[in-house]
Amino acid sequence: MKPVIALVGRPNVGKSTLFNRLTKTRDAIVADFAGLTRDRHYGNGTQGKHDYIVIDTGGFEPDAESGIYKEMAKQTRQAVAEADVVVFVVDARAGVSSQDHDIAKYLRKLGKPCLLVANKAEGMTEGVQLGEFFELGLGEVVPVSASHGQGIRTLVEMALAPLKLPDEPEEIAEVDPGVIKLAVAGRPNVGKSTLINTWLGEERLVAFDLPGTTRDAISVPFERNGQRFELVDTAGLRRKGQVFEAIEKFSVVKTLQAIESSSVVLLLIDATQGVTDQDAHIAGYILESGRAVVIAVNKWDAVDEYQRELVKRSLETRMGFLKFATVHFISAQKRQGLGPLWDSIAQAHRSANCKMPTPVLTRLLLEAVQFQTPKKTGMYRPKLRYAHQGGMNPPIIIIHGNSLEHVTESYKRFLEGRFRKEFDLVGTPLRIQMKSASNPYADKD
Repeated sequence: MKPVIALVGRPNVGKSTLFNRLTKTRDAIVADFAGLTRDRHYGNGTQGKHDYIVIDTGGFEPDAESGIYKEMAKQTRQAVAEADVVVFVVDARAGVSSQDHDIAKYLRKLGKPCLLVANKAEGMTEGVQLGEFFELGLGEVVPVSASHGQGIRTLVEMALAPLKLPDEPEEIAEVDPGVIKLAVAGRPNVGKSTLINTWLGEERLVAFDLPGTTRDAISVPFERNGQRFELVDTAGLRRKGQVFEAIEKFSVVKTLQAIESSSVVLLLIDATQGVTDQDAHIAGYILESGRAVVIAVNKWDAVDEYQRELVKRSLETRMGFLKFATVHFISAQKRQGLGPLWDSIAQAHRSANCKMPTPVLTRLLLEAVQFQTPKKTGMYRPKLRYAHQGGMNPPIIIIHGNSLEHVTESYKRFLEGRFRKEFDLVGTPLRIQMKSASNPYADKD
């Protein structure tokens, strides 16, 4: 499993900028005022042979008693609980504040691996100007500049060092090709456990009307019409006698890890709540992971026609990047609409593992170019010569030619549509990679 790094600190110390630097994205919104990030934000990072998950959090006030700061503190505690190592970010230019002392006190009590990072340290003399941060009692201070990219490699190396990760990546256990590993993902209380219980015909998973009832992802073997499945409830089983109220009982990290290890993901959405930002974030992670996906809108029986129309429209607008996924409207509790789900799940699995012969791909490519030539960019017009399959789950098509770096995204979508139609690819992402031939005269005078 990927190690998890949580970024914590008071508002406006640069946590979101550091998150973007660690994940090499711009997923976290960054602006020069405090309190912009309120919820936890998750992303993937890589350094060398090691992958990791990064959690960005809002400004942390451990003793906040009311309002938005109390909710932000709750989100931060959850991130810390999920993390393997905590990166405590302070402002090197502003110096130590009383709030920094409060956070340090909280982190020392936890006893979890913690790294103290002084951000905005570009051009500063470490020994003189960073010495005051040692009074926080968290050991060595690591100077970085998230905006300039300074010290980031050292930060990651020191953060991962206490975890004693192997030098070589873990070998992935062989999966029985006859078993479809199906992860049921979604926000808390959308009916994931209820759906699996309905499929199994027994109360196998704890399910009642309380968000975050389950905590760890668990898997349940299941067979239907001769096809074997491994059902993964991404929130998992929690014994009733082990309820604790300290933090939100929904582990996003477990969900992300379950999605990555699955073959197909069933994304469950609550019709009574509509399509939320959290639904879109989970969908985005499924797409990023390259997993096949089927969308099911649960509790369809509990909404009227007006709400149904709103849900359908929001699916089109907020889930537009999953247009390839089949959508079903179901009621897990009343067993309505569940039959067709299995057909879509099987189809998505077939599509994700589809074999595409090189001659067929090349023929389709040349026919597409003949139908619509790629747009010329300046002096260059891309020349697409042949294509072959570069991988499965998700399917990857590698196209060879010249000046392919100038192929536009709209033309890639055009090619994707033709490939999807030919191979009937439904429910799976399709990745198209361009590989330009090297110029043999590039190094010659």
